[in-house]
Amino acid sequence: MYINNMVNYPSKQLSTTFAALSDPTRRAILERLGTRTCTVSELAAPFPISLPAISKHISVLESAGLIRRERKGREQHCHLNAGAMQAATEWLERYRAFWEQQLDALAEHLENQNSS
Repeated sequence: MYINNMVNYPSKQLSTTFAALSDPTRRAILERLGTRTCTVSELAAPFPISLPAISKHISVLESAGLIRRERKGREQHCHLNAGAMQAATEWLERYRAFWEQQLDALAEHLENQNSS
């Protein structure tokens, strides 16, 4: 019986992380937070969408554990929680290693074909 080790049903958290990362606005928000802590207004500034729409994006990121909000007076400050991406990184790494092996085998096969 053949068992494919690449098939690994992801946990709910992994699915939530990838769902949160699937949107370009949310990825841009994470990039900004990768350089510094920002208020919600600062995060909203470069986007041509409403503040409530940005707030919804932030809620998705927060639910996925990718950011955390902290209230300071009347402002909400957002902080990146990059550690939450660790499971996604590990999952992707398994596939990178798999494809590198496949490409190495193909290169070796082609090299053997050319030397014959």
